[in-house]
Amino acid sequence: MTGRSNAGPSVPPYAERRRQIESEPLPRNIGALVDDAASAAPDRLAWDFFESNERITYSALKERVDRLAAGLAQAGVGKGSHVGVMLPNVAAFPLTWLALARLGAVMIPLNVGYTPREMSYVVCDAEAEFLVIDEGRLGTLAALPERPCALSDDRVFVVGSPGAGQRRWDALFEGEDSLPRHEDVGHDDLLNIQYTSGTTGFPKGCMLTQRYWLTIGKVNARRDGVVYERILASTPFFYMDPQWLLMMSFYQRATLYVAMRQSASRFMDWVRAHRIQFALFPEVVYKQPPSPRDRDNEVIRVNVYGLNRTIHAALEERFGFVVREAFGMTEVGSGLFMPIEAADMVGSGSCGVPSPFREARIADSDGTPVATGAIGELLLRGPGMLRGYYRKPDATAAAFHGEWFRTGDLFRRDGRGYYYIVGRVKEMIRRAGENISAREVEAVLREMPEIVEAAAVPVPDATRGEEVKVFVVLRTGLGRDDVPPPRIVAHCEASLARFKVPRYVAYIDRLPKTPSEKIAKHLLVGPPHASLPTFDRVESRWLS
Repeated sequence: MTGRSNAGPSVPPYAERRRQIESEPLPRNIGALVDDAASAAPDRLAWDFFESNERITYSALKERVDRLAAGLAQAGVGKGSHVGVMLPNVAAFPLTWLALARLGAVMIPLNVGYTPREMSYVVCDAEAEFLVIDEGRLGTLAALPERPCALSDDRVFVVGSPGAGQRRWDALFEGEDSLPRHEDVGHDDLLNIQYTSGTTGFPKGCMLTQRYWLTIGKVNARRDGVVYERILASTPFFYMDPQWLLMMSFYQRATLYVAMRQSASRFMDWVRAHRIQFALFPEVVYKQPPSPRDRDNEVIRVNVYGLNRTIHAALEERFGFVVREAFGMTEVGSGLFMPIEAADMVGSGSCGVPSPFREARIADSDGTPVATGAIGELLLRGPGMLRGYYRKPDATAAAFHGEWFRTGDLFRRDGRGYYYIVGRVKEMIRRAGENISAREVEAVLREMPEIVEAAAVPVPDATRGEEVKVFVVLRTGLGRDDVPPPRIVAHCEASLARFKVPRYVAYIDRLPKTPSEKIAKHLLVGPPHASLPTFDRVESRWLS
């Protein structure tokens, strides 16, 4: 099977699809969405964790969710209970989430890579009362410097072998199979306290309701006007994407194929093996060596985020599927997306138009809209966004201009209504009175095939206030002698105004990342990264 035409399938205009999506009522709650899917497609696979061989049909999923919800209720979990979940990509993760949703309880996803300090901060900040944890992470739990008083060992459910005083997660299925009487669960009941990993300071817990998840799932399932039967999730479930991809799958009555962890080298093998039709496409996959089988796939559309626009058309040509930009955040869900039929926007760099249920505006620092074409902060509003940051009223207030959420991203809007990201409000480098977008510099650097990742940061300069320093990660097997600084500088000079060209170039094996895989730029400007050997373009020498 070869790939599809870049023009995309024949679908009704996006404006018509948007009206339809917004006019239809949401399911009563996530439990009702599971019930509807089980009734409509009982024998279809709901998910396939293909590396651990865990598969389940929709009818069996409903039964397992109800049994687990009953067991959790008997263990004391009720509506509003806060339950930490620290699991890798195994079926126990979404089963637990859906059972908590059935009860009206609240999940706190925990990154399996957390240190004891990081885990302690999150479970204490979120006031966790129960914990579902993988046996391989019990050492982290035991080393917590502090944990909530309510989180006693008998409230810890272990997937695998429990420690002293703890309980087996799978034993929760062994009790009565009927759900207890409980309060009705509605759209505005809290479901997740989802921690965002900002590039500075401590993470904040986004309060995400059942309406949030029902909305983001419906938007992604219906906005293209296409039926996707096989969807790929290749990032950890404690992040946002697999959770909304699961909701999208339920609306489509599709099968979600789940990898244990992301892999650039195996990504297209998964796509072919499971005949995937929709996925989130990491740009690094494009930097894998071309294969005669690249177009041997059944993908209809992939989402990309911050794709280097100069490779957009080539990516579509190489793999033969529709590649479209989108913009979202933990706080807002789906904010902007490029309609599948907008083939004329390939390579434009635009993130598209507002998603269903979303209004967008570009505003100045006071929240006042700016003129078309002017640069300002992207603001979004609409139903199904975060309810606020848990126990952080000041941060919640600072995140809004009235009803409008402040994304912290600089955008411009063209005359046709398409939105273009320019950079982060807090990631502008101010050099001799000129604003330089770190994102723009990084995009130009990533155009070099030898560069896998790049980060641009400001460094103090007595004359110009700030100068541009870049950290580059080269392809495996390459060193700074293979890709010397003058070559990198020459590439930038060909694409950037002179004042934007980096003065300093440093090489790094791996960029420091936050738990949600954002580049931790605040770490790059301090030790030990700031002291890495650095080439000074102006003085044409290496600095120690």
